[in-house]
Amino acid sequence: MRRISSLLVTAPLLASLAFHSIAPTARAEAYDAHPKLVVILVIDQFRGDMLERYRSEFKGRGFRLFLNDGAWFPDCYYNYANTKTAPGHATIGTGAYTDGHGINSNEWWDARTYDRPVSSVEDERYKLVDLPTGTSDSPGASPRNLLASTLGDELRLATEGRSQVWGVSLKDRAAILPPGHAANGAFWLDDGSGHFTTSTYYMEHLPAWATAFNSSDELTKAAEEAGIDAPVPFSSHLELTPAANHYELDFAQALITGEKLGQGKTTDLLTVSLSAHDLVGHRYGPDSEQEEKMVLGLDRDLDRFFSWLDKTVGLRNVWIALSADHGVAPVPAFASSLGMNAAIVDLAQLNEKANAELNRRFSPDKNLQYILPIPDLPYITLDRRVFESARISEKTAEEALSEALRKIVPTMQQKAVNGRVAPVPEVVGTYTRLQLASSETLPDTEMGRELAHSYSDHGNWYVMLMLAGYQMQDQHSTGTTHFSPWSYDRHVPLAFYGSAFKPGTYRGRVEPVDIAATFASLLGVNQPSASVGHVLTQAIQGAETVKSASREASADPTHKAGIDKR
Repeated sequence: MRRISSLLVTAPLLASLAFHSIAPTARAEAYDAHPKLVVILVIDQFRGDMLERYRSEFKGRGFRLFLNDGAWFPDCYYNYANTKTAPGHATIGTGAYTDGHGINSNEWWDARTYDRPVSSVEDERYKLVDLPTGTSDSPGASPRNLLASTLGDELRLATEGRSQVWGVSLKDRAAILPPGHAANGAFWLDDGSGHFTTSTYYMEHLPAWATAFNSSDELTKAAEEAGIDAPVPFSSHLELTPAANHYELDFAQALITGEKLGQGKTTDLLTVSLSAHDLVGHRYGPDSEQEEKMVLGLDRDLDRFFSWLDKTVGLRNVWIALSADHGVAPVPAFASSLGMNAAIVDLAQLNEKANAELNRRFSPDKNLQYILPIPDLPYITLDRRVFESARISEKTAEEALSEALRKIVPTMQQKAVNGRVAPVPEVVGTYTRLQLASSETLPDTEMGRELAHSYSDHGNWYVMLMLAGYQMQDQHSTGTTHFSPWSYDRHVPLAFYGSAFKPGTYRGRVEPVDIAATFASLLGVNQPSASVGHVLTQAIQGAETVKSASREASADPTHKAGIDKR
């Protein structure tokens, strides 16, 4: 009996010894400030193929830090159908999709009043901080709509608040959602002044270092770099140039210095979302000269940023992840010129026609507004008050709108390109809020799972409209957008750098939700509350040793059955 016992103990013990003998960098050491700092970089609207497209033109330690010295996953795709900025950033932070974190779009109609759409991070209980008089009348912001914890939240909880967690972006939602509820602070840009601000959710006034940055000549230098006279409004001038990323990364450096990140007794976390690519993509498209300039400019800025990190914190003490909040479609006119069935749907006209259909069905002698204005795909929102006053159920209302959309979209006129017959707008599917809420009614396919992951309930009735690939709502004449379940909108880069990771290219499907899961495992903290990601063990130093030892232990028949081999 004693022999059997010893055999049962020996195999797990060997696996344990194998674990403790692996490289120290793969162990969970957030409590001992190893690493000192984790940085999560998110590039807004940066499709996954961009790194390969421009690889030969990259210089220094910008993107090449990941491609040459990091763990790079070329096949990373979101597993949901609502590829927008706010959901993407929430997904990276929480390791969950919309059905877990609750953010399904950048904004939605306020179900309390239905007087206007509200931002995904808008919170009237708080105010913006220390802006020049008259530059902004926007309400405050907070992460209150985020229904799950983030990696940053779990790090703060695990270290009893000793770890610092911060977020930076040009957009409020991109600064607030990735770091989460317990973040020390989040900073974003005020468009009218070009200054960084925050809200009273985090602090009553800006820290001295942030005030000094806003008061410095950094904005003027950015304008000079961009070759423009007026830096504000920021989105109309600087944000369309590579200087916007340089300006934002300089602010991130000021934050790291001012808050002494990487100098504490536990690991700190900084999320940086680089927003300028999104505006350029919407205006000019992913295949434009302007996009190429932005990518190569960011490569130079990342080289500078990483060199600065190396001098101040030491890259040996830093782990970095790189990804994006969503991809982007080609410009429809360009795709159509090559023969793709690319089409544009005029949403204002679609709304008008759908409203007319609903009136014909429910109120033929009236002209009621059943659909709320300012539609933003993939969701079209119903005014539930109008239906409720007529005692029409949500199921009936949403199914009626679905039927109207399927009837109207194919009739939307298009222009012929290159002598070919004009493309035809096509509805691949319409899905009601009730269908998304009860995933049993969705198809048992990969697409069905993507749809289920896109569900959120913020008090509105809505229908999700899925157009065929390369088809979208009307845009700037030279631009494009993102919102769909098609691969070009879901494909984003994923790469890691740091002592915990084995350099190499790792092919095979992975997801952005894996970022939070992988870092949580390495740091020794809980995964975020709704996390569905996987730990990317194939890229972790020493993980193969652990897996191998564990496999051998469980494959040993004496361990499995408790047999005495004497």
